[in-house]
Amino acid sequence: MKLRIAAHFPRVSRAAVSKHLRVLREARLVRARERGREWHYSLDARPLGTVYREWLESFAPSWEDSLGRLKRHVEGGVEDYPPPRR
Repeated sequence: MKLRIAAHFPRVSRAAVSKHLRVLREARLVRARERGREWHYSLDARPLGTVYREWLESFAPSWEDSLGRLKRHVEGGVEDYPPPRR
């Protein structure tokens, strides 16, 4: 399977693809199953939910505020976009 994955990235060596897959496996973002001489990989996106909840979600209030200002600006309302520099 690594060969098929590597074929999608012709400028990346097979050793580099293997190293990336190992890192993804150790991070539990992909699952690897051995089938004969081949390894089959599949995405496991569940850990990304944890990243979202524990890190990205903390930015949501800021995004909502910025998007609200942009919406008001686009709709021709309040001139508070772009936000003042901090």
